[in-house]
Amino acid sequence: MANDWKHRAARFIQRFWQPTCACMTCMPGSWSQIMSLAHWTIALRTGLLTGLLAVLVTFTPARKLYTNRYGNAAVVAVLSMLGDAYSHASHYRVPYLEHVLTGAIAGVLALIASYVFEDRAVRVRRALNRVLHSRAH
Repeated sequence: MANDWKHRAARFIQRFWQPTCACMTCMPGSWSQIMSLAHWTIALRTGLLTGLLAVLVTFTPARKLYTNRYGNAAVVAVLSMLGDAYSHASHYRVPYLEHVLTGAIAGVLALIASYVFEDRAVRVRRALNRVLHSRAH
């Protein structure tokens, strides 16, 4: 039982940073307002809501989607869209476009993270090793 909660806590942390970063990226003027408290508040609210939704999913049969890296990325994308749409109105002229972009970027971040972090970066280390050894020869 304690192990389940460790996994849920890890899932929350993962699903907190991915949509937060995606939200910061998708908001208009995000890089020029990187120090804006209002900007960070919206992004952190999106991450918090998405993280909580991700933990709720672990109590449903949909938790099986987390075992596949593409299913996981899809869940993160959908949950991030929902979290972003709930946390603030779109800043774009086209309704919901910002939320869809936030979800898509969060899904891509989750997919990248599955290659980098979840397997202890074995693929990245192998690729880096090949590049470094090919230059030596």
